[in-house]
Amino acid sequence: MNYNLTPEEREIEERADEFVSVTGEERKEVESIITRARKSRPVNLRMSEYDLELVKRRAGRDGLPYQTLINSIVHRYVTDQMVDRDELRKILAELSDMKAK
Repeated sequence: MNYNLTPEEREIEERADEFVSVTGEERKEVESIITRARKSRPVNLRMSEYDLELVKRRAGRDGLPYQTLINSIVHRYVTDQMVDRDELRKILAELSDMKAK
């Protein structure tokens, strides 16, 4: 059969021989992490009406429910995936200075 693979799928296919099997214990740990990541728990959160309105507007603009946007923001924050804009500018300026030298 011929399948139309995405570029990511093609890369996986091409590098399949580089992958290594995991032990039963490692597999259980990974499955446990995935299971916990899929579970959600309701929380109550107090925030200013102004901030909530801004979140709802941004969510609407992005085509998301506002709760999903809040969840995404929290997740990115706790997994250190959020970037401080000023800190990023500082790092980029330092890198630019290093290149100029």
